Amino acid sequence: MSVARPPALLALEDGAVWRGEAFGARGTAMGEVCFNTSMAGYQEVLTDPSYHGQIVAMTAPHIGNTGVNASDDQSHRSWVAGFITRSLTDRPSSWRSTGSLEGYLDAHGVPGLTEIDTRRLTRHLRTRGAMRGALSSEVTGPGELVDIARASRSLVGADLAREAGTPHAYRWRPADRGGPDEARLRAETFPAGPRSGRRPEVAAFDFGMKRNQAKLLAAAGCEVTVVPGSTTAEDILAGGYEGVFLSNGPGDPEPVTYGIEAVRALLGRLPIFGVCLGHQILGLALGARTFKLPFGHRGANHPVRRIDGGAIEITSQNHGFAVDARSLDATPARLTHVNLNDGTVEGLELPSLAYSVQYHPEAGPGPHDSRYLFTRFRDLIEAFQPAELELQKG
Repeated sequence: MSVARPPALLALEDGAVWRGEAFGARGTAMGEVCFNTSMAGYQEVLTDPSYHGQIVAMTAPHIGNTGVNASDDQSHRSWVAGFITRSLTDRPSSWRSTGSLEGYLDAHGVPGLTEIDTRRLTRHLRTRGAMRGALSSEVTGPGELVDIARASRSLVGADLAREAGTPHAYRWRPADRGGPDEARLRAETFPAGPRSGRRPEVAAFDFGMKRNQAKLLAAAGCEVTVVPGSTTAEDILAGGYEGVFLSNGPGDPEPVTYGIEAVRALLGRLPIFGVCLGHQILGLALGARTFKLPFGHRGANHPVRRIDGGAIEITSQNHGFAVDARSLDATPARLTHVNLNDGTVEGLELPSLAYSVQYHPEAGPGPHDSRYLFTRFRDLIEAFQPAELELQKG
């Protein structure tokens, strides 16, 4: 028997309105409305800090089937502003479930909207582009809600990474590093340990980092210290770290000037590996440019081709900005991966010094095709030789 729910609205800044039913927390949410094409993994989506400031619509029609559990969280909280489904499952059926999606959203203060045509919403966003929106179970007037959407903050030019990252440095917990989950990851993905037999020290810049990134760095044989995104190059060099990891994060990379400046100062002095926002920050530090995509890449099924060898990886992605391919020509970096859907940059490298990918090799949710990149980082650290670089600002 279906649950009776109060009415709710979604309004976009272009005046489009959808009527549906409220679930989760009651209230009004504002943010950039986008869609995710993953078939599962909604809990990881909710807790991915890269979604800070966004209202996420899932394109898979039935959401909530697997419930929620403590193991799948990718951070300490839910980051989405609002959550949209076509149909909400009231009774989860997974043996791992310890609660329902609706209860989870309510506990985290996230308003949800269900029983709307998410296919029509997705087609609208693909045609018009991602845009600001407002979702509410309180505001009943469509015109009023459209005005609220138009008055909300734009992601362009906003430094959301400072809001999503950790304010304090911390060691990745030994319980996580040595627990059964990491042992399983190491056995499945990283059968060979570091060639030197010791674990190199890595500083992971947290611009909105997912837990699975720290887990896979540790499973690959690294000791991980997570540091705020605003950490300076001087502090990293003084800390005795042997490698630098640049995490994912939300929003526009250009306002993250502190991260760009730190990476510029560290290039050639320490090996660097960047993911998602970290990839864009590395590109900007090298002198490339970034731009906003029409509706972004969000899902666990995006095909990416490696330039060397031509292998195809099915990847997990969540980003609304990208590195401009033409701008790479004026930098010392080379293109390593390309998106097969739209030809955008998915990877770059400064051979023997630094590399990055636009997608999420740690998945969570998503396929495991790209986990080799963590082993590659450990190997880069062990073989690293400092080099002098002359970089021009983009």
